Amino acid sequence: MKKRFLKTAVCMIAAGVLAVSGTGLTVRAEEGYTYSYDYWGDIQYSPDAYEVVGVYTSADLGLELPLKRPEGLFVKGNSIYVCDTGNNRILELQRTDKDTISYVRSIDGIRGDVEVKEFNSPTDVTITDDGYIYVADMNNCRILKLDMDGNYIMAFTKPTDATFNQEIDFLPAKIAVDTAGRVYCVAKNVNKGLVKFENDGVFSGFVGATPVTYNWTDYVWKKFASKTQRENMEKFTPTEYDNLYMDHEGFIYATITQANQDDIDSGDTDIVKKLNLMGSDILVRNGELYVIGDLYWGNGGGYDGPSLFTDVTAMENDIYFVLDKTRGRVFAYDDQGRMLYGFGGPGNEGGYFRRPVALDHMEHDLLVLDSQDNSITLFTPTQYGQLIFDAIEQFQDGFYDESGASWQEVMNQNNNYDLAYIGIGRSLLRQKKYQEAMDYFKLKYDDDNYSKAFKQYRKQWVEDHIGIIFAVVALLMIVPLAIGRIKRIRWEIDKADIFMNQK
Repeated sequence: MKKRFLKTAVCMIAAGVLAVSGTGLTVRAEEGYTYSYDYWGDIQYSPDAYEVVGVYTSADLGLELPLKRPEGLFVKGNSIYVCDTGNNRILELQRTDKDTISYVRSIDGIRGDVEVKEFNSPTDVTITDDGYIYVADMNNCRILKLDMDGNYIMAFTKPTDATFNQEIDFLPAKIAVDTAGRVYCVAKNVNKGLVKFENDGVFSGFVGATPVTYNWTDYVWKKFASKTQRENMEKFTPTEYDNLYMDHEGFIYATITQANQDDIDSGDTDIVKKLNLMGSDILVRNGELYVIGDLYWGNGGGYDGPSLFTDVTAMENDIYFVLDKTRGRVFAYDDQGRMLYGFGGPGNEGGYFRRPVALDHMEHDLLVLDSQDNSITLFTPTQYGQLIFDAIEQFQDGFYDESGASWQEVMNQNNNYDLAYIGIGRSLLRQKKYQEAMDYFKLKYDDDNYSKAFKQYRKQWVEDHIGIIFAVVALLMIVPLAIGRIKRIRWEIDKADIFMNQK
């Protein structure tokens, strides 16, 4: 993995100028809406991978009581659930066709045998396959399990275990539920990992605790500082998670925003993780660049610092999307950790955001919830974006020839796209066209795949020329023997002639 290159402002501007060549290439380079990075870390603008279907406000959704600081979003089939945090309710919306989202109902409280029947700042919601609604009712310090009619089933409350700090409130902010009914929670002020509950409500520990990070200078200073000085210094504590998403296989994608900028820049802190059941991070990071969103952190427009991923969602093709709350952008990564593209930005127009807080997907479409604009933006892939999906999914399904053809179509629209060359090379590699694959990998400096192709090409060449190889080896062994034998015979003859002449 290669650390991002540090550029000057002049270099950043120059990297944004795309030399357009080839046929059928249409880009929005002048706007810079969609882009990626090449091997060298330079910005390469591209055709848009997504286009806005619509931006849906309270009026568009037909809400009598307008949205107020919504924080949570969850998609189940064609249904969309929104935590209208400021109004203490859960909204159910329905997408009835490509560009129509309409209001279905509002869950304003809890029915049944429960003491507190009103929500208090609900921040997240999840719907399970077996028909239950889970709500992170944060200021009521509980996670609620309801049936689809809003009837109370049970609550997950503050753990009484000694490993949980009893001096702090239990403030569940984000939740995910697996197929067995186990609940995973991001809780405010908890830095030991995700809080895990069994399906009966019993606290079963923490999952995915992040390593403790610290500054070596501070560490050395603490060794010599007085007790009072040590107490005044910042404590070395693990990083808190910010959000989580459970994919179709039960793996948990989690994001971190409370991270040191230098650690993000150097790759010492992974701000996106993929956790297995043991809490180990299994996210693949084979890309040349770190999974950190934007590589350049200039303060243009008043936005400074690294990308901070406030939410994440993963499709069944293992492409995952992260939402950057710093500059209002969405970044897509493939299953190898290579950035496909990024798009969006701060603003009031469609496709731009002011305070994006939640992200989810409906098949290949994306939905982004903006808490400041009180709106939902619906995106759908363009032809260019769909071609990238097709190429990746065809490769995963074993249709390597078709995948290569799709990548070629992507290249026809954007011949500066590194992943198109690599994708064609990978499809050729699987088709055993090793020499051709090497050419594509060489063009984009993909050393790992080039080595794989070269190894197979060398093996194939040996197998194809084994007869010639054996013949050459045989000749190399026999000819010297024959020459030596001839020389020996000639020497013996010459020696015999000399002997006869002496007589």
